[in-house]
Amino acid sequence: MGKHLSGMLGELTRNVFRLSICISSLFINFHVTGLEKDDLNSILNFFPITETIGTAGQPTKAQFSNIKNANFSVVVNLNMPNSENALSEEEDIVSSLGMKYIHIPVPWDAPSIFHVKEFFSVIDAIETAGEKGFVHCAANYRVSAFMYKYLTMRKNFSSAQATSPVLKRWLPEMDDNWKSIMALTPDQIDR
Repeated sequence: MGKHLSGMLGELTRNVFRLSICISSLFINFHVTGLEKDDLNSILNFFPITETIGTAGQPTKAQFSNIKNANFSVVVNLNMPNSENALSEEEDIVSSLGMKYIHIPVPWDAPSIFHVKEFFSVIDAIETAGEKGFVHCAANYRVSAFMYKYLTMRKNFSSAQATSPVLKRWLPEMDDNWKSIMALTPDQIDR
């Protein structure tokens, strides 16, 4: 009975967290309508984590033009194709604007070391090519965790420098799947 109750509480916690993401997304989208269309800050949870990497939640179709106009040349999408706010035509939109498109679908409930390794490889390639990358998922949670690992392991950023505002809010509520991602060591990634 205790194990069953624990499982139910865990599922309830995950559902409450998902609901809070949806509510915050609606709140943010409601409040940014007065912003200029070319303003990257109108993109859900946009945060420029470095000079060459911007992170965010799912942009709208129109916001990809803003991303292009901000000189991003690569869009990396960690969102699942069946996520509520995913754009089925995203690759076509990005390509039509002359940007490269890379999709690494990361399941919210099952992120793995393989996803992290693929992500590191993609970001390494963007950095090596001297390109500017725009990395997004549904609400900038997955991206914030992966960028934190990348920046602390590959770029020697301090924990404070690598922590986005989204990650800072999320850490106290993070589930075990994501805590295991945050606990990965360089030896595990580089094997």
